[in-house]
Amino acid sequence: MEQFVIDKNDETVMKLLHFFITEKGYNPIVLHGAKNEIWLENMETESYEIVRIVTNYIHNNDQFNYDLFRTKQILKRIKKKTLSLNIDTLSIFLNINDDVEVRDIPHINCANIKSINDLNKYEFIVKNYPTITDNTKFEEKGFNLFLKVTNDINKKNEEESIKANDVFAKKTNIITPAIIIINIIVFVLMYIFGYGSYDVDTLIKFGANYGPLVKSGEFYRLISCAFIHIGIFHLFFNMYALYIVGTQLENFYGKVKYLIIYLFSAIIGSLFSCLFTNSVSAGASGAIFGLFGALIYFGYHYRVYLGSVIRSQIIPLIIFNFALGFMITGIDISAHIGGFIGGILMSMALGVKYKSTTSEKVNGWIVTIIFTLFILYLNFM
Repeated sequence: MEQFVIDKNDETVMKLLHFFITEKGYNPIVLHGAKNEIWLENMETESYEIVRIVTNYIHNNDQFNYDLFRTKQILKRIKKKTLSLNIDTLSIFLNINDDVEVRDIPHINCANIKSINDLNKYEFIVKNYPTITDNTKFEEKGFNLFLKVTNDINKKNEEESIKANDVFAKKTNIITPAIIIINIIVFVLMYIFGYGSYDVDTLIKFGANYGPLVKSGEFYRLISCAFIHIGIFHLFFNMYALYIVGTQLENFYGKVKYLIIYLFSAIIGSLFSCLFTNSVSAGASGAIFGLFGALIYFGYHYRVYLGSVIRSQIIPLIIFNFALGFMITGIDISAHIGGFIGGILMSMALGVKYKSTTSEKVNGWIVTIIFTLFILYLNFM
């Protein structure tokens, strides 16, 4: 029976892949045209966001310099896709001529190794991955090592796939349709029991936001105003936006978190309106802009999946809507800004499933509470 033989470089590559994928949560990146190199990414890590394992033979300094240049060009594309300003990269070379001068450049550290133990020669590797040499020691050799690494990586990938499906799988929406129905019912009732949605007295009667009344103790207006609309077009556009964005976010965050983000954004938007305007205001716009903020925060954590969508569709849509608020009179832009900030802050506090750490959520709650108390102080003190 022919023996299964793995050369030294392949064995080192398998050990490195096992460490970075199964223990450090990196995922492979598919790059067209990249030969004899493996790219791994983890945008949530505090170490290197990108790790390259390069087996291509580099025989002189010119070829090494070209590798650095090409790496920078690829990183530009990755930064654009993932909405990142800087990406720290670790390039591990396994097949470099001894005469080549291996050097680092800003945000790219390079290591030239012949075996796993050579990683200990590099301070930046030991600092970021102190257990890398200990955790890449295997009793298995040859084919058994190949099987172990393959099985462990497949198991890890299956776990990550289950998590992604859990987050992105389409679910039954309850909260978003309920909010839309409530808004429509309130709009109809304004014509049945009042003088219509344009009448100021009717707006006040049904709970529109008005600074002097809120500051006199009618705090319910901070939330009730989010279910009142001025005119059929105001109602239609807000409900359409809520349907488009809300159905997605209810899937992403879950029903309870989604409802909390929506209501909190409405309240912060109303507080901003009280602070910067002195007129009657109503509408779900503040809460909807809070959903925009929550979508940005979610998309940042899942930017490997949604980076191009956020850049090409979501951000332009938000900018367009903010621009309309500044250009068209009668739109309460302060409520939009307040709701947007509120949506981001509450998303930080509640966290993104499988992504946010406990410390990030604690910090989110601290910032959210301080910010809310500050806005309350400006309004009422």
